Amino acid sequence: MKYCEVDDLHASFDEIRALRQHIHQHPELAFEETKTARLVAERLTEWGYDVTTGIGKTGLVGTLKVGDGTRSIGIRADMDALPILEETGLPYASTHHGKMHACGHDGHTAMLLGTARQLAKTRNFSGTVHLYFQPAEEKGYDSGARAMIDDGLFERFPCDAVFGIHNHPGVEQGTFLLRPGAFMSAGDKVTITVNGVGGHAARPHLSVDPVVVASSIVMALQTIVARNIDPAEAAVVTVGSIQGGFANNVIPDSVTMQLSVRSFSAQVRETLKQRIVDLVHAQAQSYGATADIDYVMGYPVVVNHADETAFAAEVARELVGDTRVILPAERVMASEDFAFMLEQRPGCFIRLGNGTGKEVGEGGCMVHNPRYDFNDANLPVGAAFWTRLVERFLARDAGGNA
Repeated sequence: MKYCEVDDLHASFDEIRALRQHIHQHPELAFEETKTARLVAERLTEWGYDVTTGIGKTGLVGTLKVGDGTRSIGIRADMDALPILEETGLPYASTHHGKMHACGHDGHTAMLLGTARQLAKTRNFSGTVHLYFQPAEEKGYDSGARAMIDDGLFERFPCDAVFGIHNHPGVEQGTFLLRPGAFMSAGDKVTITVNGVGGHAARPHLSVDPVVVASSIVMALQTIVARNIDPAEAAVVTVGSIQGGFANNVIPDSVTMQLSVRSFSAQVRETLKQRIVDLVHAQAQSYGATADIDYVMGYPVVVNHADETAFAAEVARELVGDTRVILPAERVMASEDFAFMLEQRPGCFIRLGNGTGKEVGEGGCMVHNPRYDFNDANLPVGAAFWTRLVERFLARDAGGNA
């Protein structure tokens, strides 16, 4: 049986690139992806898919059943943008001030649309494919994956395995990175409010200075990973924001700090939480202040299943050759809410090299950067990979074999 090749997608490249660049021009933030979802639904309906909208607020699913195969597969793409002012200068740059597809979700959505078009055209499988177009991956908590799952995603659109892809700047375009087990970190958000006693800068003895307390907390936090976490493990505690005061001669009443906490195991994650909470309270008390802590458990660790990872790697090697498949890839300290889907179904999350060039459009610029752009050369590669994965998983012998 002949399976999809990258060359098979070249005929539709211009159409899919135009869709990607249109989505890029019209970015929508988490749970606001109404126009993007409408565009996706229109295309899927045009190509013969059964489309269900409003799943997890602005998410949707396109379903295509071919033949009498009993197996099913789910493939997910995220649709949301970021609150970033674009600085690419591209002709298709964002037309929505302060909103930008700075993480490549426009490309992920377009790749899956290219897949949908190709599968509908060739129908070279037997079984059911569900295409999950998800909102709000960037939210960090209460995200789109969780919302779709809570809305009955896997009960209403069941699959035997689920797969997802994210582009990866800094690696040669079209290179697949896979790893079984823990691949991407858990990500938690912590907001700390240090409560002191405000006063005149010239009379600090009559105040409890929360700026000094916050400064002490920042330094103490640096010891957690260095002295409380096994050196063989990986973890990060970053203080990304400190806000307090408004004048040089005023000691403020309070200071607010925001932390990002990353880890690769449930045990380390719990240790980090306990140590942060204990340390913050102890430091504040030692200065005569108090602290309020809002500890939000965000995305869990992305844990890829061994069989599905091996299968995805095999498909990637068939498509692009051994030299463009990295297995096992290094772990990634960023977080991803596809982790929730992998807690529900076996599957694999894959990274796809976006390029190494430093100029806009060459793929090397880091995500969440105002000069980032998805590499359109990956559209046929990603769409061919998804198509071939479906064809192989739902091969007509119902066993997933040629």
